[in-house]
Amino acid sequence: MKRTILTLTLAAITLTSCGSKKKIAELEAKNKEIQDLLNTATVKLNNCLTEKDMLTTQVADLRKDKNELMNTMGNITTLSSKGAENLEKSLESLKEKDLKITRLQDALTRKDSVTLALVTSIKRAVGINDPDIQVNVEKGVVYISIADKLLFKSGSYEVSDRAKEILGKVAAIVKDKPDFECMVEGHTDNVPIKNPVLQDNWDLSVKRATSIVRILQKDFNIDPKRLVAAGRGEYVPLAENTSADGRARNRRTRILILPKIDQFYDMIEKEMKNQSK
Repeated sequence: MKRTILTLTLAAITLTSCGSKKKIAELEAKNKEIQDLLNTATVKLNNCLTEKDMLTTQVADLRKDKNELMNTMGNITTLSSKGAENLEKSLESLKEKDLKITRLQDALTRKDSVTLALVTSIKRAVGINDPDIQVNVEKGVVYISIADKLLFKSGSYEVSDRAKEILGKVAAIVKDKPDFECMVEGHTDNVPIKNPVLQDNWDLSVKRATSIVRILQKDFNIDPKRLVAAGRGEYVPLAENTSADGRARNRRTRILILPKIDQFYDMIEKEMKNQSK
């Protein structure tokens, strides 16, 4: 009998021990599941907190932008009447500037339209239709360029009799404009000069300029205060000095009649009146 009771007791203990292990395993599995859920919830919570901070910052920025916009709108409302007044003044100023620009363009167009007539008038006053005499107007300055062969012998600065005839007609133009200055420029080619009196081509160009200036002063009574003699030598050529034709073009005397800008436009106006007759 005792043996039977002992056997039943051992069986009960064994069954109880197996049930406890199974329960423990179930609890551990449940605990792991709960821990995983807790970790996931923690991650989500941290993400939510981060997003909350970002949204808080964005809300603050939006409120700041709203305040600035409201201030700007207030300023616009305050300045609207002044802005309209300033805009009207600006439009009036633009109209005035447009009118000035139009008048200036008209003046330039008129100037361009009579330049050729002015050159023709001066050349007619010179009285010689010769390709060796060039007359043009640039930036308010009248240029009369006379080829070397019409004024001097080769290598000489003595003015020829024919040159005096031409210079007399140039002098008439200069005398007709008493407030103008007259500059005489001598130009040469680059062939070295062989003359015991002259040091070089620069010397020759200066002496030719002074020879013409003296004739304008002494023979045609041009006020010497209005005359300027300048030698440019070979340093301002019109063409290459590699050919006879090029060297011939470079040997020249240029007479510049220099009016003030208002005098130049007076001269243009006078010529336009002559053209309209």
